[in-house]
Amino acid sequence: MKVVLLCGGKGTRLGELTGRRLPKPLVEIDGRPILWHIMKSYARQGYTDFVLCAGHLSEMIKQYFLHSKLYGGDMRVNTRTGEVEFLGGGDEDWTVTIADTGAETQTAGRIARVARYLDPEGPFFLTYGDGLSDVDLAKLLAFHKDHGRLATITGVAPPGRFGELDLDGSRVAELKEKPEETDRYINGGFMVLDREFVCRYCEVPDADNIMLERAPLERAALDGELMMFAHHGFWQCMDTARDWELLEKLASGPKVPWQ
Repeated sequence: MKVVLLCGGKGTRLGELTGRRLPKPLVEIDGRPILWHIMKSYARQGYTDFVLCAGHLSEMIKQYFLHSKLYGGDMRVNTRTGEVEFLGGGDEDWTVTIADTGAETQTAGRIARVARYLDPEGPFFLTYGDGLSDVDLAKLLAFHKDHGRLATITGVAPPGRFGELDLDGSRVAELKEKPEETDRYINGGFMVLDREFVCRYCEVPDADNIMLERAPLERAALDGELMMFAHHGFWQCMDTARDWELLEKLASGPKVPWQ
């Protein structure tokens, strides 16, 4: 089963980390790109066939995987002949298709451009290249297959960045400092889409200028084809430097929550 990752954005709000010369998915958490951590989370659960929708500085993502053996194992070099021998190390056994889907292409267009790499029938996983979670993929997939619709998104409670005010008119009835529990959900990524979803909602005229989160998912919802899998475990995106600092801190703890 394919795992499609949307990793073509510029990450402008991470400018101090990327310096505008590093694609956002290659920003490192604990010495490894966040993209690697996301892929590793899928691989731990048995999914190792990846399609990367690259865009901004896509050549750097290609270089990372082209030279992946240099980062994860030992090597021996004969300085006279230039012969290189890789000596093992690293346990990744992944198939990675890296598609250059354009620097300015919107997310629906990116999915349409990699449609040729997807299985002609059946579902595929889809997520963003900047979010980590401990979502149970087997339960997510079972939920998707059980309801029989074309699309499933994982709903997560938005992390409490600020204190929440409970108002009675203009009166503050209660102040909740960074509440962790909420009945509100946001799209946390970690989606399952049927191939027919791509045909119906993404492979359309002007797809390159359409965001997946707008017309395709909105129309699927109106058509009754969109369902939500509620996830109450760990989830954290990396939109800002503050998010990166949090993930870096969590990665150095005794138990990494997305593992």
